[in-house]
Amino acid sequence: MDVAFIGLGKMGSGMARNLLRAGHPVTVFNRTRSKADALAAEGARVADSLADAIGDCEAVVTMLADDDAVEQTLFSDGGLASALKPGAIHIGSSTISTKLARRLAIEHDKRGQSYVSAPVFGRPDAAEAKKLLVVTSGPSEIVHRCQAVFEAIGRQTFVAGTEPWQANAAKLCGNFMIASMIESFGEAFATLRKANVDPHLFLEVMNALFASPVYANYGRIIADEKFEPAGFALKLGLKDIRLALETAQECLAPMPVASLIRDHLLSAMALGEGESDWSSVARVAARNAGL
Repeated sequence: MDVAFIGLGKMGSGMARNLLRAGHPVTVFNRTRSKADALAAEGARVADSLADAIGDCEAVVTMLADDDAVEQTLFSDGGLASALKPGAIHIGSSTISTKLARRLAIEHDKRGQSYVSAPVFGRPDAAEAKKLLVVTSGPSEIVHRCQAVFEAIGRQTFVAGTEPWQANAAKLCGNFMIASMIESFGEAFATLRKANVDPHLFLEVMNALFASPVYANYGRIIADEKFEPAGFALKLGLKDIRLALETAQECLAPMPVASLIRDHLLSAMALGEGESDWSSVARVAARNAGL
């Protein structure tokens, strides 16, 4: 499939690279040109503009930071929505609000284009190693057409439904689950440090109990207190939990634990942790315990 890839940050670069490795023709565009140039040696065509990148592509993948970045990319003069040809597909892999996902689906349909949401689970190293989990949703025939793209960037694909926003709801709730685990580790480690129990010993127990790479990776980061460089910035984690709470409000489904985590992320932001890994929210529990 002839693919344009927009957004070459920590996640997008690895995803675009795996599309190239799978043999897809890929055109890349990023506001910071050097990030796009880095992929030229691996076979990507580097575009000078968003419209140039999209051209006659069959599909365009966006991997951008937030709702504002997606809206600007889609609806600015010469943006994606106007440049994408009828019949082409926009694959949205950004973690965005369910409200924006619904708007994108409507706008693309008006223009004779198609939209599917396909957010992913995994950190930058997983993106590079093609170990992402892809959660997608949209019209069944369009999801099927995109399967080769999903197989190129991830190790497994899950279909959440036929409405694109449903995949975004699944992604936001998934990030809430990860944030809940991070919060739990932070609270447990603070208690154990005050009890003079080695957090690394406790992490070994938890790894034996749960056998989860997510527990192992984040548990190690928090036990080592190694929050830089960030795999996923805390400010983006706060954005995701806020969006999860917005989704819960839309669905009339209370999420009291998510409200607690949002407040702790806000505290971490106030203490200057915004650019640190989002697991640095564990420092809030430590400070609350007098450590």
